[in-house]
Amino acid sequence: MNRVHNQRTSVATLLNAPIFRADGVEFGRVREFAVAPMVDASRVEGLVVRAAGAKRRQRRAFVPIKSLRLGENARMELIPGVKIELLAAAADFLLLERDLLDQQIIDVHGHKVVRVNDVDLVWEPGSDPGAGLTLRIAEVEVGTRGAVRRLLKGLPLKMVDGVASRLRAVVIPWEFVDLIDRDPSRRVRLKIEQDRLASMHPSDLADILEELAPAEREALFSSLDEEVAAEALEEVEPRTQKTLLESLDSERIAGIIEEMDPGAAADLLSELSTERSDAILEEMNEQDRHEVEELLEYEPDSAAGLMTTEYVGVAEQLTVTDGLRALAEFEGDLESVTELFLVAEEGELKAVVPLSRLVTALPERRLAELHDGHLVCIGLKASGAKAAELFDKYNLRSLPVLDEQKRLAGVIRAEHVIAWLREKR
Repeated sequence: MNRVHNQRTSVATLLNAPIFRADGVEFGRVREFAVAPMVDASRVEGLVVRAAGAKRRQRRAFVPIKSLRLGENARMELIPGVKIELLAAAADFLLLERDLLDQQIIDVHGHKVVRVNDVDLVWEPGSDPGAGLTLRIAEVEVGTRGAVRRLLKGLPLKMVDGVASRLRAVVIPWEFVDLIDRDPSRRVRLKIEQDRLASMHPSDLADILEELAPAEREALFSSLDEEVAAEALEEVEPRTQKTLLESLDSERIAGIIEEMDPGAAADLLSELSTERSDAILEEMNEQDRHEVEELLEYEPDSAAGLMTTEYVGVAEQLTVTDGLRALAEFEGDLESVTELFLVAEEGELKAVVPLSRLVTALPERRLAELHDGHLVCIGLKASGAKAAELFDKYNLRSLPVLDEQKRLAGVIRAEHVIAWLREKR
């Protein structure tokens, strides 16, 4: 009968621990903890055991956790009648000792990179009264307590627990852990959660990429989907941008750049060699390529060099309903949109409508009735310093950029000016 009720243990505690047969004879000792992320990423599927007395080629056996019970003093015992097989290829398993201990991981909740000292586990009863056990992964130890457990491995368990219990626990709940694997294909094969990274703010993800060693940084970046990779790439330092792109082929880079703001994409490509930049542009779809190529023609320190061509422009005679529909159909970064730009048929800018007025107006009102009469603009060839001056003077959220015919060519947003000013420090 299982003597267990949410009993805690750890990887360091169970490493090299014996497993006994029903008759009391030692079957073997624990060498690894196999997790099957495709089945359940929060539980240990089985133990890799070195069988006692077996020939070298037959020494590694796979013991499913459900085949175990706990006896006196938490002794692991095989349930009578279970059949244990030799371990097949371990490539599809996440192995806690190999893949976690002493490895860097991402604390998604704390937005930082840490090193693992131990993994806390919890023995729990099986779903049925007569069933074996389950072994849940509770937390990852990143403090001194886990390191001491491993240092004292082999000493009596009560002594180790006594020493470790006097140390402060520094742990990360398992649901906040994202692994760093140098093999991007293995991350995908093991289905290591990507939604954890996708839920992080791009600036936090960029900080993590900056903190990692080159090999881990490239592996992690390569495993991101194109939208998340694009958001993070916009936030990292230019030197790191170039390093990250060096490990990718032109087709992959093109897919990422297509998800970026056109202005940020142009800035990035301008830092690469002409040959490399042309190869990437060749892989991009025609519309995105055309937008980026236009921006590449401008001086980076000019107003045109700071602007993006992603904005919501609508005809001045349309209604609030039409404006809301244009917002819904906008394919760019909607979170960065703060105004609608009203343009004439020839492209001439007529007025700017703040979103705050749009969402509080009656659906049938004409958009031209909602602007405040003030229109602050800047020319394509004006300097970045002039753009910054206008943002400061008028407390702007965005600044339209006009060509020589007064047509709307693009928009400078506050974050573009902030990034430019930071580069000039």
